[in-house]
Amino acid sequence: MAWHTQSTRTVYENHWIRVREDEVVGPHGTGIYGVVEMQHPAVFVVAVDERQRICLLTLDRYPTNERSSEVPAGGSDGESPLIAAKRELLEETGYEAADWTWLGQMNALNGIANAPEHVFLARALTTATDATTSQHEEGIDLVEWIPFPEVLERIADGSITDGETIGALMYAGIHLGRFR
Repeated sequence: MAWHTQSTRTVYENHWIRVREDEVVGPHGTGIYGVVEMQHPAVFVVAVDERQRICLLTLDRYPTNERSSEVPAGGSDGESPLIAAKRELLEETGYEAADWTWLGQMNALNGIANAPEHVFLARALTTATDATTSQHEEGIDLVEWIPFPEVLERIADGSITDGETIGALMYAGIHLGRFR
């Protein structure tokens, strides 16, 4: 590895993230590297219904000040990734799934962050009878079911820009044989 950490200090920390500043020696010489660390891995759920449609949420994102179409996702909050994925799907959509497949792990913004993310495929969906969703709290104002080809069109035309959602959909598309 071309990088060596000389020292590190935490400059900010809360329940979700830790920001540290490292003195490093790297390919460019010595310097400071800022790193954001997620306190817990995130989970992303690609939910596919019986008609082979993908569940997408639309919400406003504060950091970008833009509306965003995304798959259900969230932090694991110390839970196992599968338990967290089940919770996020239920909270954000009101659906439960009987069939879960772990598709892989990805890393968000690995040039500035240590943010591992687990991707799951959820199938055999049913509406939860006693679901209490957090849609309003999270600013989700639309839950829609979109055919996979249209999801790809939305990525191509720039309607879906969330990189983590695009990565999760790529995992699902490969698993489902959509790119062969």
